[in-house]
Formats: sequence, C-alpha cells, structure tokens
Amino acid sequence: MSLLEDARRGVITEEMKIVAANEGVTEEFVRRGVAEGHITIPVSPYRKVKICGIGEGLRTKVNASIGTSTDIVDVDQEIEKVRMAEKAGADTLMELSTGGDFLEIRRRVIENTSLSVGSVPLYQAFIEAARNQGGVVFMNPDDLFRITAEQAKLGTNFMAIHTGINLETMKRLKNQGRHGGLVSRGGAFMTAWMLHNEQENPLYAEFDYLLEILKEHEVTLSFGNGMRSGAVHDATDRAQLQELIINAELADKANAFGVQTIIEGPGHIPLDEIEANVIVQKRVTNRKPFYMLGPLVTDIAPGYDDRVAAIGASLSSAYGADFICYVTPAEHLALPTPEEVYEGVMSSRIAAHVGDMIKLKKRDADLEMGHARRDLDWGRQFAVAMNPERAKAIRDERMPADTDGCTMCGDYCALKIVNKNFHF
Repeated sequence: MSLLEDARRGVITEEMKIVAANEGVTEEFVRRGVAEGHITIPVSPYRKVKICGIGEGLRTKVNASIGTSTDIVDVDQEIEKVRMAEKAGADTLMELSTGGDFLEIRRRVIENTSLSVGSVPLYQAFIEAARNQGGVVFMNPDDLFRITAEQAKLGTNFMAIHTGINLETMKRLKNQGRHGGLVSRGGAFMTAWMLHNEQENPLYAEFDYLLEILKEHEVTLSFGNGMRSGAVHDATDRAQLQELIINAELADKANAFGVQTIIEGPGHIPLDEIEANVIVQKRVTNRKPFYMLGPLVTDIAPGYDDRVAAIGASLSSAYGADFICYVTPAEHLALPTPEEVYEGVMSSRIAAHVGDMIKLKKRDADLEMGHARRDLDWGRQFAVAMNPERAKAIRDERMPADTDGCTMCGDYCALKIVNKNFHF
C-alpha cells in the first residue's frame, strides 16, 4: 500500500504527522492534501530521509542539483556540494551526473545525505548507449526501465521522467520553432531518439509499465519539462503547453494508480508571464505540486543567474509555485563549485521566503527582526537571520566603537537617537 493509498483510506501516517508539525497545519489537512494529489511527501522503502512535504498550503521548498559532467568527474567534490547544500538549508537534492560511474556516484551521494534525493534515469540510459553502442539514438527502451528500477532501489525518492515528449509535442516544436533551441538535456536525448528511430517515446507509450516500477519502489514521479524554454522569448509557447497538457493527463492517471506526482515548470520566463504560467499549471493539473525550474527572468546576466532566478522564484512562490529548483552563479557557464552551490541555495531560500510572505501570509520572522533592529538587539537579529553566520561575520569584521550601533551610521544611528527620546 503506497503513501497515497494510505491517505485515501483515511490513514494518517507518521510522515504526514511530521509534515503537519513542521508546517504548522493539521494532520488531517496534510492527509487530505496527499489524498487529493495536492501535496506530495517523497519517501523510499530503502532508507530513512528527512521528511519534506511539497504542495498546497505548505512552505515553498528549495531543491539543489549536483552531479558530475563529462569534463569534471570528482565525486569527493560532489559530496562536498551535498554538505554545502545542506548547510545552506536545501530541502531536497537532485543527483544529475553525466560522467563517471552513475550508480556508484548516486550511491555515495545517498549515503552522505538525509535529504530526499531525485534523479533523471534517462540520463544514464542514453549516455550508456552512447558509450557502449556509439550513440544516444541506439538506447534500448528495456535499459531505460531497468535503470529506473536500479536507481529506485538505491533509495532515490523522486525522479524527473520525460513522459510529455511525444510525437504530438514534437509537431508543436517543429511548427513554431525556437529562438533559444531545445535546452533540456532529457528533451534533447529523447527527441533525437524518436526522430532517428521513428518511434514514440517509450516513457509515454509504456506509461503503465513505468507506473508499476515507480509504485513498487514508492518513488514520486516528477514530470520532466523537456520542452522548457531556454530563452525568455520562447516562454509559454506551443510545445511547452502541449507537454504540460500531456503531463497533466498522465499525472491524474499516476495518482489514480497510487503514485505521488510533481509537475515541473518552464525555466526562462519574463516577469509578466510568471503569474499566467503558475495559474495555467495549477489549473490544468488539478492543483498538483508545481516544481518551478528557476525561473530566469532575463538572459543577459551570466555570472549572476542565481540572483536572476531569485527574482523569478519569489514571484513564482507568491503566485502559488510549491517547489523551486535553485540556480547557481555558474549557470550557463560551468559546473558549479561547492561555494556556488551554497550561494545558489541561499538565493533560492530567500526568494522562497519572500514568496511565502505573500502566499502563506507568514511574516512572523520579519516582524521579529523589525523589533530586534528597533531595540538594537544584535543577538536576536542574528538568531532570526536566514544566515546568522554570515551576518555576524560581517558585523564582527567592522565592529563599531559603540557596539550598540554599526559602522554604517556610527554616532548618528537613527534608532539610537530616537530611542533616547521615544519609546515604541
């Protein structure tokens, strides 16, 4: 019996109790949300994880993606990225390696974290085909399903699976074209395979078999966004919307089968289209948990894309997105360092909090900080701060002569002046 099926039978599981306690909602609220497909709790029968609820009425969660590339295969560095992501407060991880021994890398990552870990099984399937058969177009669909099961058995909690790329989606892509091309690696692999073999996407054609595998191993199905935009001028185009419609229909089918789901969203979106994307995504999918990739709201700031994505993520969260995939300063430029992973998570956490201030009306921490600053209570300020260590380090480095204030205003601190004569 899956977690989703337990929820439908009226059973409040231990995982639901943990989510309710963490989020400040009732256990029945969580159970009902899971039963209706509005909340997902990634779990695994193969390992215990830090329980994380994703969905309607809950705090916006942040994912950190890590993984090797064909140019840099340094597993120890990836483990350090895990540590930095956790230190920065990531809620989940995705292990997306494209170089090295895939299963060994994933095994080591899972052994070194208590967070839920996601993966993209088709990366391994297509890359192994390229290594062993000379090209991604020679991937055997049986290997794709076998690898999905193998990764699940390692304790993978959720998987991004590209089911919505089918022959109909590809027509939309071909008919409209793209300014920024096809930037999803999974989307590129699958479209190349389909065109070469003149066959339907096996993940779509054999969706029932896929569901059997995922349910057996209690894996949450995150519907991959293979047609996501890689340039703001491609946002909300026909191919993206066609894929969304297909994934929405398949998500209903997955939920009916007892598999929890998440729907992934587009990557590059101008600010004035974010609200529409969230509304359409939620409406079409019957309010499934929405995993926003980014979103990046301008294409001309490489080196600062963590900030660009934070702008978009704050609005996405405010409008109803449930899950944010972080972006690092190295996006579009290089494999990120552990330090850049840390910065990416912090940027996304700030954005998620800003959005939650609107979506959930949760502003208690900001009120506490306002009072602490008014009272010049530095201990309370650091305690409330999202990154106390950094805040304290900056102040300690430039400590003022009068330790009540700071070196920004020195003797002419507005609060010090007013507090002598006025009591709030």
